[in-house]
Amino acid sequence: MAIHIGLIGGGNITETHARAARAIAGVEIAAIYGTNADKVDRLCREHGGTRYQDFEEFLAHRPMDLVAIGSPSGLHATQGIAAAQRGLHVLTEKPIDISTERADALIEAADRNRVKLGVIFQDRLKPDICRLKQWVSSGVIGKPILADARVKWYRPPDYYDNSRWRGTLSLDGGGALINQGVHTVDLLLWLFGDVTRVQARTSAALHAIEAEDTAVAILQFASGALGVVQGTTAAYPGYPRRLEVTGSEGTIILEHDRIVAADLRNPLADTNADATRDRNQSSSSPVVSDFRGHQAVFEDFIQAIQHDRMPVCDGREGRRSLAVIEAIYRAAQKPDRVVDV
Repeated sequence: MAIHIGLIGGGNITETHARAARAIAGVEIAAIYGTNADKVDRLCREHGGTRYQDFEEFLAHRPMDLVAIGSPSGLHATQGIAAAQRGLHVLTEKPIDISTERADALIEAADRNRVKLGVIFQDRLKPDICRLKQWVSSGVIGKPILADARVKWYRPPDYYDNSRWRGTLSLDGGGALINQGVHTVDLLLWLFGDVTRVQARTSAALHAIEAEDTAVAILQFASGALGVVQGTTAAYPGYPRRLEVTGSEGTIILEHDRIVAADLRNPLADTNADATRDRNQSSSSPVVSDFRGHQAVFEDFIQAIQHDRMPVCDGREGRRSLAVIEAIYRAAQKPDRVVDV
């Protein structure tokens, strides 16, 4: 039985969604909605589906089982709620939205209408990151002590200048942290558990934008472990994301989603990095050319619908990183104070 997907948005990420969906057997693109007619026309020509510029007409298209939202972040909840009210399952890009209040409204709508809600955090399905999660959860690193996360990426001025929403508070919800750094905040929570308190500073160091292009935060986890997050789109020419997790039994280092070091008191028999890695040049480009991570998320979400189980990252899980980022932004307004999450 075919699964029919509706795509919301006409930008780079909707192209990725289309390619990821079409790579799955039994999946068809049913319809595509976007405000840019030329982009939506091209997507429909290349990937199939009926073109819509009226959102209500798009939602009424049948057959359609689920929607994948790739619109500006500040529209995710509004569009997701409308889809859920029509009985459509909702898979949305990160972040779930730009405020926990809107996220809660979307979660409630999905629950009320008994549809699945998923948030696209594709890192949770990448082989070496899954291995790292397993090692941390099984106590390989011992008692968690410190997490050091660096997202030192670069985006040229036209990345913001040519966009009506990037770097704006109303549609992006912020800048480098909520857009680029949110994946890494999600990973920290997935690996080390809840964050209870934060301190932070942010700045627009390079780009002429309303929000920040650089953020630094200190995190206190419920376990007592500490963390440091650096996120920027101003680090020319852009460097691979790096995550170091330290416990009482050693340190494991992840770079560009591959384990590059596992320095442990009791070395593991198998610490070789998985050769399958993300080939996207995220450090210097917003284009997601390697869609395998998104394909894995789509496959997981479809299976969650078919078998009535939770997706790898549901709405409540997706809300966690947003809550921490909200607290970081609050803390940055009072840089000498500690803020509770």
